[in-house]
Amino acid sequence: MNLSLEHPEMLFLIVPVFIAGFYLLRKTKTKLVEWRMLVAILLVLALTSPYTTVTQTINEKDPSLVLVQDQTSSMSLFPEGAGTELYKALVANNPTTLVKLTGDKTSLGDTVTQYAGSGNQIVLVSDGNSNAGKDLTEALEFAKETDTPVYLVQPELQVNDLSVEMLGDKTVVVDNQNEFNIVVRQASNQSVSYLLEVYVDGELSQSRDFTLEGRNNIDDPIKINQAFNNTLGAHELRVKITPHGEDQNAVNNEFSKSVYVIPKPKLTLITSEPDSPLGRILDSLYNVSAVSTYPGAAALEGSKALVLDNRLMNSFSEAQMKEIKNYVSNGGGLVVVGGEKAYNYGGYLNSSLEEILPVLSKPSEYKGGRNLVLILDVSPSTAAHKSQGDILANAVYIIQNENLRDANAEIIAFGSKGYDVSGGFMFLGLGQNREALKDKISQLVPDEKSKTSLDAGLNTSKDMLTGKDGELDAIVISDGAIKDSYGPSLQAAKELKKLGVNLYFIHIRSVAPSQTNETRQYYAENLMKELGLEDNYFHINMGERANIGFEPTKKPSEEDEEEEAELDTYPLIEYSPDHFITKNVNLTNASITGYNEVTPKAGAERLVITSTGKPVLTTWRFGLGRVAAFTTDDGEGEGSRWATALYNGSSARLISGTINWAIANPRAEEGAVVDSPDTWLGTPSNLTLTMYDEGIPQLKLDGSSLDLALTGRSTYETSVNPETTGIHDISGYPLAVNYQLESRDVGLNEDIESLIVATGGKIYNEKEARALLLKDARQNSERQAEEQVSLKMYVLITALVLYLGEILARRIREMRKLKNAQVEIEART
Repeated sequence: MNLSLEHPEMLFLIVPVFIAGFYLLRKTKTKLVEWRMLVAILLVLALTSPYTTVTQTINEKDPSLVLVQDQTSSMSLFPEGAGTELYKALVANNPTTLVKLTGDKTSLGDTVTQYAGSGNQIVLVSDGNSNAGKDLTEALEFAKETDTPVYLVQPELQVNDLSVEMLGDKTVVVDNQNEFNIVVRQASNQSVSYLLEVYVDGELSQSRDFTLEGRNNIDDPIKINQAFNNTLGAHELRVKITPHGEDQNAVNNEFSKSVYVIPKPKLTLITSEPDSPLGRILDSLYNVSAVSTYPGAAALEGSKALVLDNRLMNSFSEAQMKEIKNYVSNGGGLVVVGGEKAYNYGGYLNSSLEEILPVLSKPSEYKGGRNLVLILDVSPSTAAHKSQGDILANAVYIIQNENLRDANAEIIAFGSKGYDVSGGFMFLGLGQNREALKDKISQLVPDEKSKTSLDAGLNTSKDMLTGKDGELDAIVISDGAIKDSYGPSLQAAKELKKLGVNLYFIHIRSVAPSQTNETRQYYAENLMKELGLEDNYFHINMGERANIGFEPTKKPSEEDEEEEAELDTYPLIEYSPDHFITKNVNLTNASITGYNEVTPKAGAERLVITSTGKPVLTTWRFGLGRVAAFTTDDGEGEGSRWATALYNGSSARLISGTINWAIANPRAEEGAVVDSPDTWLGTPSNLTLTMYDEGIPQLKLDGSSLDLALTGRSTYETSVNPETTGIHDISGYPLAVNYQLESRDVGLNEDIESLIVATGGKIYNEKEARALLLKDARQNSERQAEEQVSLKMYVLITALVLYLGEILARRIREMRKLKNAQVEIEART
């Protein structure tokens, strides 16, 4: 039993009790003082309000349900009043609170957060699209942490609807080709065709028919390239789709994007090879000043970034390095390109230049350990085949393996979707982490509505393992019923293998008929054979445990290092694919033949590495500036030609992306500079005005003056919220306002389904919800609750018993003495 004190400061009162007690003991030397001291100590202990915490199992017959009925405008694609009959059915049998969401914004995240906890269970009757307030993903994570099951009731789609959106930079450089992505979404999952029209400054630029397969084309958007030649200032891009079929709402078929064209930003390039592939790319995109020696601090004024191309450290004096350091600290960008005169070859180690860089100029140290993902099958077939218990038991058996004490483990469960059970990787060297994982595994139950989509679990695992160091392992534990998802599962497994992941398959033999077992074995075993991993396939009976012979990880031998050094080419991997620099870069077929040996510093971010783990592009912030270490050459390298292929085709975007990131703000720091992102009708845009020259800040929105608030040195801010769509003018700066955000995401949001399941909830259609939801909610109402139990009364009763006991004992002794005295007197007389 764990004892805690509500007022521990009261324990100081024991000090005077002891002082007084010892004093009286020296004076009287009677046991009465000892008893009274003990009673006083107990009274002091009662004043501290001691308590203990006990765990109780609460099982409510009538769980507290909160039904959230989404009646916002995006629900017009579904039956009117969706969820009304469900509410009537629930409230007739169980206390149920009804919350209605109306209007042109959906704040599901706020609602879930508001009602999570306090024993509630939340029922969402909604399309699942939240576009206002707290992020719904964060809200569902909060619900999971507070043990609040969230159920999603998906209405049946009645009509289809399409929407269009254009993505891309708002601020672009004159005469440069700029890529813009067009995303088309639909509510249904059918094949739809539409006419796409693109307008540039009101003039039709291109027109073409497209076909959309699936819900959207986010993963492969329509790309258009547009240059604005010799024309600075405000411009407009507009896209329009005309569906060749059912389309409920026409307002979201047009999208405008404002573009603000600026002069080419100034760039200083220090190089001995201005005509190298790097030099040619930079010259085409920026206003480049190419020099062979450091031009001085004055020449850097107005330059947005400094590029050092294959420079020896001794080509700079300490005074010059101090100027470069000040330049970067004050907001300038720095990109250092490698080669045979840079980094480990150029004397950078322990130099003043290395102080600014995100890397040390020495070989990367080996990072040992293992990253392990357990991919557990929770599809309905595992319940039907009675293999669920063995799947979970094998997972627990693996995490207890002694050779995995240096591993980081993560648990992925899959049915129709793959979802993270463990909440990220957990280090198995700590007993508490192993216990936490065992607890999470034990709580997994088959998802009755799902199907066996092994590819979903493999793809989720790929997301988790991408960019990880050390040995990578993924273990599938399943009943082998993967026939329906065999093709995509094989493809996903090949991608994992390409990533360097060791894939294992533990196939639990069920108690189902033998013919079924043989069919499942064929697909499971054949998948591993096609991967060339038949030795990693384990077919075991129920009650057995697969013994995967994990070897402790170790540092590569010198022989391994020599073999690595003999490689002719080094394929490149996007280590951080969501970074500004890499998110639009495709390095699938990119490779280099050489690199500089460096080690990233603590706090630096690796963006691109070789397939052997060597850093190629590493970034960090230094003061107000941004620094990128590009540790391969300029494509020419004074004859070495390490990275010639990297400067061709789509891979060349890595170079422009790196420079643009280092530049940060490409606009000249002069005059009055306005920044205000495009927005949606009814959603304000935060406007910022920076005054680089003296003057009175004045801005007008469509001719009407704006009230500006001073928020920093020469910085003013306000919020603008135009009441009409289209391009609006802010003193020459464009602002596009499009249809309401509520109309962009159409149809059911499938991305939150795994998050719903992770809270302990389920997903239903309306008919299923009326039949099953209340039953499931009652099952989920059984939960463990921590309750404080006060021990104060027990301490007081103990003190009272001791006190009264002492008085009673003393009285009995006195009465015995009195009786004995009377006997003696009677005897004398």
